[in-house]
Amino acid sequence: MRVASGKEPYVPAEGPLTGVVLLNMGGPDSLNAVRPFLARLFSDKELIRLPGAKVTQPLFAWVMSGLRARKVRRYYEEIGGGSPIAAITERQRFALEEALRATGGRFRVYTGMRYWYPLAKHAALEMKEDAVARAIALPLYPHFCSATTGSSFSDLRRWRKWAGYACPLTEIRSYPEHPKYVAALVETVAAVIRDADRGAIFLLFSAHGVPQSLIDGGDPYREETARTVAAVMRSFPGLPHGISYQSKVGPTAWLPPDTVSEVTRLAKEGVKTLVVVPVSFVSEHIETLHELDVRLAAHARQAGIQSFLRAPALNDAPLFISALKDLVLGAV
Repeated sequence: MRVASGKEPYVPAEGPLTGVVLLNMGGPDSLNAVRPFLARLFSDKELIRLPGAKVTQPLFAWVMSGLRARKVRRYYEEIGGGSPIAAITERQRFALEEALRATGGRFRVYTGMRYWYPLAKHAALEMKEDAVARAIALPLYPHFCSATTGSSFSDLRRWRKWAGYACPLTEIRSYPEHPKYVAALVETVAAVIRDADRGAIFLLFSAHGVPQSLIDGGDPYREETARTVAAVMRSFPGLPHGISYQSKVGPTAWLPPDTVSEVTRLAKEGVKTLVVVPVSFVSEHIETLHELDVRLAAHARQAGIQSFLRAPALNDAPLFISALKDLVLGAV
């Protein structure tokens, strides 16, 4: 029985079946889900590292989710009452499965969210039910970070062990310069700036922030993000651009520069047309629909930016789905 994804029952056919698990953070699908979603997030020991975590983490998660729930619930209310990420991931799952089956192979694509449904637990159970012969973990994080990609990999491994299903597993760590991923980003940027005065544009690539301690410990996230931006900018020679990081939580130092502070600086330097590109987000979510479109846009206008534009997330854009297909075929 399929627990959460709602996919149609799988009909067996000849030959071994390859299962592909799309990994992402997930998001609350209703206002009532906001606090339990936050509690799961703050309970992740790979995302938030506390001393004596076995004792301190549950209390920390309960307190922090309670403190932040009201404000975060209001944000979700303002974008329609919940996160669209599950619906978007389902479109990505369906498109990727169709693209893979068109190659003549036997593939089935599953969704494994880290903090909300459908969880990696459900993907593990479904793969066992479908008798998947080999599995591929495909993160919807293009750039490797131990707090996101690494945490999702660990989560999937734990649930596979719990389900008692140990078929061979291949993990795709990252794809910062995959030609079709880069081309998909170029396509979104080009569409936004098509009618703008290029002489007045500044491109600001906003990536999800991470604690500075992860980078100091050797995490490749910043370097891989920079490689993606450099690859995209080869299609826009001469346009001024920069990279910043958003979504900081807590008092510890995070990777600079902060996106809000960077917009303030750019406005003071006279930038009038700002194009924000959510480079590490492949699906629309609270960080794009509210943090960028509502809060950052308002801040930019107050700071003096005359035209605030935002490139859309890739979602199920054909080029992005084709990039995911190529990654899976390469792993096979």
